[in-house]
Amino acid sequence: MAARGRSGLRLVVKVGGAVAAESADRILGLREEGHEVVVVHGAGPQITDEMKRRGIPVEFVAGRRRTTRAALDVVRESMETVNAELCAALGDIAVPVFGDRAGFLAVPVPPLGWVGDPLPCRPKQIVAALHAGLVPVVAPLAVGPLNVNADDAAAALALGLGAKRLVFLTDVLGLYVEGDLVDSIGVGRATQMLDDGAFDGGIVPKLRAAALAAGNGIAAQIGSTVVVA
Repeated sequence: MAARGRSGLRLVVKVGGAVAAESADRILGLREEGHEVVVVHGAGPQITDEMKRRGIPVEFVAGRRRTTRAALDVVRESMETVNAELCAALGDIAVPVFGDRAGFLAVPVPPLGWVGDPLPCRPKQIVAALHAGLVPVVAPLAVGPLNVNADDAAAALALGLGAKRLVFLTDVLGLYVEGDLVDSIGVGRATQMLDDGAFDGGIVPKLRAAALAAGNGIAAQIGSTVVVA
């Protein structure tokens, strides 16, 4: 097991369900550079496909999934599958963590069903894994259980764990503004554009999470786009 270098930073890396297993090399590369890495993964495509297969309505509100009790069962099963695949791709250094069992906290959002807004926290299981030189791989479920958007979960953990960087590995190149890929965007402009409804779909929670992190002194990056305070 490679030792973490003294210059290493604590990073939270969020990987989308569509690119989870493929992200392993990037995650391992960050660790080889001497960083402490916490991984938070989604399972969006897998959840949607299975919900459709079971005849469960699929609905999103501002990029977050409305989650019934039946949908929550699908969420957990899909998270378990993605978590296992990602841990297998990372090898022996990976530690599977399910947030609801690890004490990850969130405030219920009843209009969305079994959904929660995550609170900044530092679950003991994650801290112990980092201290042991391992990579915690976190499924974003909260105590309840509650379904938590993986982007929001990544930002909450970055804040709670005192991370220096929050990196979103996704199947898009970065943030597009009026059709153009941008290298960077300021927190103020990003927040205003979000409030004005300039974006829709999955980029909404990503950009809100990145803006929250950047506004609290954590370097945030979505693909090739840096979000700056």
